[in-house]
Amino acid sequence: MRVLILLLCLGLSAPLAAEERVPQSPAEISLTFAPLVREAAPAVVNIYARRVVEQRSPFAGDPFFGEFFRNFGSTRPRVQNSLGSGVILSADGIVVSNYHVVGEAEDIRVVLNDRREFDARVLLGDEEADLAILKLEGAGDMPHLSLRDSDDVEVGELVLAIGNPFGVGQTVSSGIVSGLARSGTATGSARGYFIQTDAPINPGNSGGALIDVSGRLIGVNTSILSRSGGSNGIGFAIPAALVAQFVAQAEAGQERFRRPWAGLTGQPVDADLSDSLGQAAPAGVLISAIHPASAFRDAGLEVGDVVVAVDGQAVNTPAEMIYRLSIRGIGAESVVTYARAGVESEARVALIAAPDAPARAAVTLARGDVLPGLALSRVNPAVIEEMELPLSAAGVVVTDPGRWGARAGLRARDVLRSVNGRAVQAPSDVGPALRAAASVVEIEVVRGGRRLALRFRG
Repeated sequence: MRVLILLLCLGLSAPLAAEERVPQSPAEISLTFAPLVREAAPAVVNIYARRVVEQRSPFAGDPFFGEFFRNFGSTRPRVQNSLGSGVILSADGIVVSNYHVVGEAEDIRVVLNDRREFDARVLLGDEEADLAILKLEGAGDMPHLSLRDSDDVEVGELVLAIGNPFGVGQTVSSGIVSGLARSGTATGSARGYFIQTDAPINPGNSGGALIDVSGRLIGVNTSILSRSGGSNGIGFAIPAALVAQFVAQAEAGQERFRRPWAGLTGQPVDADLSDSLGQAAPAGVLISAIHPASAFRDAGLEVGDVVVAVDGQAVNTPAEMIYRLSIRGIGAESVVTYARAGVESEARVALIAAPDAPARAAVTLARGDVLPGLALSRVNPAVIEEMELPLSAAGVVVTDPGRWGARAGLRARDVLRSVNGRAVQAPSDVGPALRAAASVVEIEVVRGGRRLALRFRG
């Protein structure tokens, strides 16, 4: 019995294993996120957006049936409501949210944590980046969050996600940064710059805050990767560095986000390419084409070079490279590290907008022409960027086929090569070439990299 009592006493006095450790001091017992949440939560808002959308005919857009069934079915407008979150970034009411929450909305209502309500208007929005900057009407002395340099964020950092999931009210969830420079497969845009977190993010969290333990904004929650529609521990946030550039452009009066134009196309270096390039491990973006007007070309880069870093940050996809240029902004300069024949070099690249030269010389064919309403423009770098044409595109592009052009088989973004064998170099060449054609007109176009011949009776 004495032995048993002694063993029990020893067991009770032995320290707990590490995994069973309990708080040892009042400070550890009171450890909590509550002070951080009290400070940050008032700057996260709920957003209610209302937009009117037209119900389209199932034949809309079809070059033949669209006209034939022009009056088929009802096209009554339908009201569409969306719910999301936003983050106040300045005392005068600058708010950031997702474009898919407020884009094209006619009425935006913002509700603060203290139940105050404000009307808001969009200053700048960009569907591709899924970001929008709003201004609260009549707001002043607002609670707001400061932006952290998201390039300093590391995997493993503790983070909090604040938003309004499922419309139940403001909610806070915790987790860690679980990945950097992720592609946003959940958004479908495949941009390789998202911060990944396992902090639960659900529908309604879009536009909400992802903050660090100092209460600074490191990202704007935008999407999740899920099969069920709920959080499975893989959420994506747009880095604060890009948010900062959006705010700067909005405050400068821009209504459309302007990205620097690289004027090149590239591909990620995979294992096979890495071997042929003599790399120790796959890294960088291989330049496969470069426009004569590209600032990269002016800086000395060539087809076959591998861009491995921009401003000291590694890039492994074209999207990462464009992101790095975007956070610097037009008018700035970036240091690009590239490899040629196994030797690394640096070049200073001026960040420019796509040149709108030579002049577009836009033309719309008049009523008496063969294809009235056909709108044309000369191809230049700005047109290439706007219409997402190949860098090699040159000549004349269709910006709007019009009613008769669509019937003839033309589409927007078609690049015209010739009319009845007569080459067209400028938009003004097309009208005379069509008028000079015989009863059967043949137009040669380039569409999606393929040459096509369209024939119709004039």
